[in-house]
Amino acid sequence: VQLQASGGGLVQAGGSLTLSCTASASVFSSLSMAWYRQAPGKRRELVATITEVSVFNYADSVKGRFTISRNNAKNTMYLRMDNLQPSDAGVYYCSAHRWIGSRRSDYWGQGTQVTVSS
Repeated sequence: VQLQASGGGLVQAGGSLTLSCTASASVFSSLSMAWYRQAPGKRRELVATITEVSVFNYADSVKGRFTISRNNAKNTMYLRMDNLQPSDAGVYYCSAHRWIGSRRSDYWGQGTQVTVSS
């Protein structure tokens, strides 16, 4: 499974961006997906998750501002980000995992840069 993240860019504080993550595989509907981000000098942190049955969860810092979703017909996951703040800046990574029997396989995309100007 290969993941391709896109949609990052430069936005002013208070603005919006939508990130996309497209998977190469037809097994997309069986993947649990997530967005992570990493700011310079900081550890990578979990932003949001969405399971294969579209149960979602968010980090407290983005609740009410970010929306995670998926379109299985397009093999794509999205992250709609509203009211962006400078603290949201960083490289955003999409990831996925699935279970094959008792073995878990994890996959990562290459990251897309989000810059928020104050």
